Order: sequence, then structure tokens, then C-alpha cells
Amino acid sequence: MEKRKGCNLKTNTFAQEKYSRQTILKEIGYKGQEKLSQSKVIIIGVGALGTNTAELLTRAGIGSLTLIDVDQIEESNLQRQTLFVEKDVGKNKAEIAKEKLEKTNSLVKIEAKVIELNENNREILKNADLILDCTDNLETRFLINDYCKKNKKPWIYSSCVKTYGYVMPILPEGPCLRCFLKQADLDSACTSGIINTIPASIAALQVTLATKLLLKETVDPILYYYNIWNTEFKRLKIKKTCSFCIKN
Repeated sequence: MEKRKGCNLKTNTFAQEKYSRQTILKEIGYKGQEKLSQSKVIIIGVGALGTNTAELLTRAGIGSLTLIDVDQIEESNLQRQTLFVEKDVGKNKAEIAKEKLEKTNSLVKIEAKVIELNENNREILKNADLILDCTDNLETRFLINDYCKKNKKPWIYSSCVKTYGYVMPILPEGPCLRCFLKQADLDSACTSGIINTIPASIAALQVTLATKLLLKETVDPILYYYNIWNTEFKRLKIKKTCSFCIKN
């Protein structure tokens, strides 16, 4: 049998070779890849959504990635939190994710913050070009939302449980989290379960939208809903309803 030849593109440097399948995309190109390599992203929550999101961004060649999570890895996490293995149980999620991702792409600057985001340390978000919500905590989400609205920073909300999930880019000029999410959903992976394919799917959509935002492409402030079990996908238009957004 004839040996199949690889798809070799002519590149001059290690970085060019690593990202060659992205730079030949007209949607990204060399200029777009350069923008990504200069971008700073913060991921809050390094669980099911966070591990998938962090890995995709690292492989895509984001410049700087900060991972924030105070929690430890548990046995039940391994079903869907893709960066972790059995020997990692009991260790901090952000630190182990950093360790794994540095082996994946040495060109990305990765920092782990073993903290719980709160009113006293939220200024850590100041230098980020984009903030990605991968938490499972409504209080933290509202903290991100209010900080970003006040400082005119873009961020992306994401969540998933059972067989479905949501993603929404929240932009300075558009509606915010408080415009459509008023109170906590009592459903959680702990109480209601979760299929392990939905975090990967929601993370992929979140990272795609993040890439477009970092490349200064037009992104609509749409709430996306996806039920992977029923293969149901919806685009929901959100109106400004909270007092802050109406005034601004």
C-alpha cells in the first residue's frame, strides 16, 4: 500500500507551521493570527466549559491566557472536564490546566489564579481584551457582567446542564446579562446531570465567537441555545430591559 503523504505547507518558522491550517483560512489569515497572538483572554471557571474553552484557545494560538478557579478536581469531573485525568484528583483545576496547556502550546503565556473572583479582586479583569464566563455560579456571572458594563469591556456568557447550553456575547453597546437572566436556575450538573458532549459543543461556539471578537469581526449580541440531544438550535434576540442598559 502506498504511504499517504502529509499535507505540508511551506512555512518559515515554528509558529507559522503550528498555525498553518488557520492562516490559510481567509477568515483568519496571517494578519488575523498575529492579532490572536497579541490578545489577552481571561477564563473564569476551569470546569467542563473552561477546560474545553482553554484548550481550544491555546491550540489556536492566543497570546495570553489567564485561568481563574479556586476549586479542586473531583472524580465526577473526569466525565467531561477534558484536561484532567485520574491522578489529578484533589489538585487545583487552574494549576493543573496550566500545566497541561503549556505542554500543548509553548508559545502561549498561561497564568493560573487560585482565587474566587469577588468585589475585592475583580480588578484582575482590567487588562483582558476579552473575558469568558465558564462558571456555574450566578453571583460570579453578575459580578462579571456589572464590571464589564461599567468598564465597557466585552465578555461572553456560557452555561450548560443536562443536554443543553447557552452562549451570548455581551457587548458594551448591547443588552447585558441582567436583561434576560433574573434569578438562578436551580438545575446544575450535580443535581440534574449533564451529557459530556454539550460542554464541548458550547465551548466550541464560545471560542468561535471569541475569535471573531478578537479579530474585530462583527458579532451580534444574540443568545444562542443548543440542545444536543434533540439537535435543536435557536437564536434568541434579547432586548435591553435592565435600568442600566436602557439608560445607556
